[in-house]
Amino acid sequence: MMKKIFFLSMIVLSLTTVSCSSIRGTLGNVKDKIGSMLGVGSKMAKTTGGEVTGISGTPVNEPTPYGMTLVQRGSIRVGDEKNDSLWGTGAPSRDISVEAFWMDETEVSNAKYRQFVFWVRDSIIRERLADPAYGGDETYKITEDEYGEPITPYLNWKKPIPWKKPSEDEQRAIESVYITNPITGEKMLDASQMNYRYEIYDHTQAALRKNRLNPEERNRNTDIPVDYDAVVTISKDTAYVDDEGGIVRETINRPLSGPYDFLNTYIVNVYPDTTCWVNDFPNANNETYMQLYFSHPNYDNYPVVGVTWEQANAFCAWRTDYLLAGMGPQAKWIQRYRLPSEAEWEFAARGKDGNRFPWEQSDTKSEAGCYYANYKPDEGNYTKDGSLITSRCGIFSANTNGLYDMAGNVAEWTSTVYTEAGVLQMSDMNPDLQYRAAKEDPYSLKKKTTRGGSWKDPAKYIQGATRSYEYQNEARSYIGFRCVRTYTGTDRRK
Repeated sequence: MMKKIFFLSMIVLSLTTVSCSSIRGTLGNVKDKIGSMLGVGSKMAKTTGGEVTGISGTPVNEPTPYGMTLVQRGSIRVGDEKNDSLWGTGAPSRDISVEAFWMDETEVSNAKYRQFVFWVRDSIIRERLADPAYGGDETYKITEDEYGEPITPYLNWKKPIPWKKPSEDEQRAIESVYITNPITGEKMLDASQMNYRYEIYDHTQAALRKNRLNPEERNRNTDIPVDYDAVVTISKDTAYVDDEGGIVRETINRPLSGPYDFLNTYIVNVYPDTTCWVNDFPNANNETYMQLYFSHPNYDNYPVVGVTWEQANAFCAWRTDYLLAGMGPQAKWIQRYRLPSEAEWEFAARGKDGNRFPWEQSDTKSEAGCYYANYKPDEGNYTKDGSLITSRCGIFSANTNGLYDMAGNVAEWTSTVYTEAGVLQMSDMNPDLQYRAAKEDPYSLKKKTTRGGSWKDPAKYIQGATRSYEYQNEARSYIGFRCVRTYTGTDRRK
């Protein structure tokens, strides 16, 4: 403050000892300097008349993702406040609001998930074709940029795999991902090798003030002294493949050291558990489904099952990277594919009017006796609705959001941890509660919410508000999933 007073005094003293013309000149110089500091004399200021108008970017019109429909932002009272004498209390109820998002019109099909599995297969083959142990064809990897500078090597997907006329080394690389059934002699894909590695940066944890690298930024209460010696402990998920080929998952707790502490690594075996058809139903002749459901082309457009919550998340990560690889500069605006939160799923399923079922009627079939969904209408009678197990995706009418099979067919994974309190312990804006349980966590912490009911469930479970759960590492013949992607626009009302 004393420096400012001294500076002003010197200006006044100078002005009293010079001529009028000198005064005008001095004032002009001061004015020019101040104007230069404020940018008043800049071209932009002259153009806008000195008003702050903002810097505008080019609007991005996000195209509709293939096979998805836009669910507009809105509010709904989720849950069911009514008590059911047969099924107990209703689901926790609360008014919530969600942002707009894209959602798959149908569940992810066998054909789409098989594309994921084959991509993993082909990536392994390409890695081995570039490996000196299998011939060492360096053209299957890109190691330099367009200027010849070395870069982190990555696979060259433009170079095709020689399926038809491979050399001896190429044949060994291709055959290495297959096994031969010792009983039948059938050659089949080695499911144990279909491991997908991906990384997810946890932006939320990185943004929390308690996790800031600078201790002065962790607390804004100036009455509390900054503890520069405080140790911030973070949890980081990592994974690797051991010498025996097994996947080792670890959750590391360690002192915060840098931004990479929030980069989590996962390795997931992505091949569906086709044995779920016999393990879910003891003393049933479901061997045919076990052998054919995922691989036979007649089931291409049926919902994939036998996929764990962990595998569904891996698919979302791969689908994101697959999309970004085919996009240009606009890729930076695209949000990741992910599983829907429990609240998003219910909001989407109940349609624009918040109906009890995805359809308007309060019953599960029309007056003519036609069923609106694939579920279990009567005890032991699975075929009354036209299907014995799952049905082809999208054969029943869509709800008012343009979504198919939001009731029945297969139950669907959500991103949300299952708790009895449900939405009551979450925010009322974009509610979600996430926790990726570590392998060593108690089994009870691995519960994830499923929604929609399935082909084996009675009518109660296909209502939009009904909640259920499964453990994140379990694969079932009646659980599938669909993806969502947050809409990056601001408003898109029809």
